[in-house]
Amino acid sequence: MSALRFTAKMEIRGINPYVLVSAARARKLQPDWRKPMPVLVRIDGQPREAWRINMMPAGDGSFYLYLSEVVRKASGTVVGDRVAVEVEFDADYQGGPAGAGPAWFLKALKASPAAKAHWQALPPSRQKEVLRNMAKLKTDAAQQRNLEKALHVLSGKPGRFLAREWRDGR
Repeated sequence: MSALRFTAKMEIRGINPYVLVSAARARKLQPDWRKPMPVLVRIDGQPREAWRINMMPAGDGSFYLYLSEVVRKASGTVVGDRVAVEVEFDADYQGGPAGAGPAWFLKALKASPAAKAHWQALPPSRQKEVLRNMAKLKTDAAQQRNLEKALHVLSGKPGRFLAREWRDGR
């Protein structure tokens, strides 16, 4: 399948910059897809090797293509810009965790039985998303901040983490 190309305005939802991929466009990528959709993405032609991102369902057949700071910096774009989007279904995507994860995260998870139980109940793709996020954190402050948020929601308390609302640990 070839890449879908279109232009769209980068908007913001809460604190999360995104481009909306309409239901019609999403159907061209993968018909009748209802869960997070793995895609390869370039914004304004960047990067040379496309990013792997999961588009998140909006509930009406359309998807939010959230654009992280890394994506925005590499493409030189900001909220409000009209951007050239190139998106392709990632048929090579393998669900599930990508390795054990950072030791500091696993140690904290092990120390919290409630968080560990909810962690084990998460789908493999969600575990992988959390592990990838944690592995990218560079500073102690960022690790601590994200660890607190993760343990809070994984303990079954409502809250926001990874650009979504969590309830009952998922």
